[in-house]
Amino acid sequence: MPPISEILQLVVLLAVAGCVAGFLAGLFGIGGGAVLVPVFYQAFALAGVDEGVRMKLCVGTSLAIIIPTSLRSFQSHYKRGTVDMKLLKQWIIAVPFGAIVSAMVIAYAPGNVLRAAFAVITLLIGLKMLYPKASKWRLGEDLPKNPALFGCGWLIGLLSGLIGIGGGTLNNTFMTLYNRSMLQAVATSAGVGVLISIPSFIGNVIGGWGHPGLPVLSTGYVNWIAVALIIPITLLIAPLGARAAHAVSDRVLTAGFGIFLLTISARFFISFF
Repeated sequence: MPPISEILQLVVLLAVAGCVAGFLAGLFGIGGGAVLVPVFYQAFALAGVDEGVRMKLCVGTSLAIIIPTSLRSFQSHYKRGTVDMKLLKQWIIAVPFGAIVSAMVIAYAPGNVLRAAFAVITLLIGLKMLYPKASKWRLGEDLPKNPALFGCGWLIGLLSGLIGIGGGTLNNTFMTLYNRSMLQAVATSAGVGVLISIPSFIGNVIGGWGHPGLPVLSTGYVNWIAVALIIPITLLIAPLGARAAHAVSDRVLTAGFGIFLLTISARFFISFF
């Protein structure tokens, strides 16, 4: 068992991560997974969790926490009338389907594959967000029709579930490419997070059930110690992020999102060395 000082350090680290994740959930419409996954990776390493299951545990635990965080963020944005409910209704099957497939992949894929996917996806999107003319990029003046729209929802659910995020990272990019404002994308992404996190959580519990390398108080790839520490903090902080999102311009929101993603990507690339 780690010394008391290390346990206290871990608790403080998780508490700070919870504050940051909750604020970002409201600010960017993300579930906070892009913050929690790298923090959990270091925390579980300190706790001696086997590297073969560490990343899977990070992803599963992050997605469990995203459930209440996304619900809280979605509620805050919905009250302000900025959520695209029509899109969410069209994705009610596509996004959860992708999330379920991601849980099946996690059950069998090596942890290094998940780490690489996390680093590459966040790098590409971060660069796109920071490119000066990226805000003017358009694939169309309105969202695509089915079956293309269904396929995009499925892909967002799949990729987000694989790297333990609530879908905001990908959905924000998708919606802005189709002429939607960053604010509306952020608000709608909170709802997408709900569609991803619930089926992903169930899938990761089943996929990791009974694995011998998991730490104490884990059910499948979900660690309940981390969940119990983070959820109350994120629920309190998420509305502050949503309030901040409505107080800044689209450009500031986009640039901040890009810097955040590049920082997280760099941290994961460094972990390979």
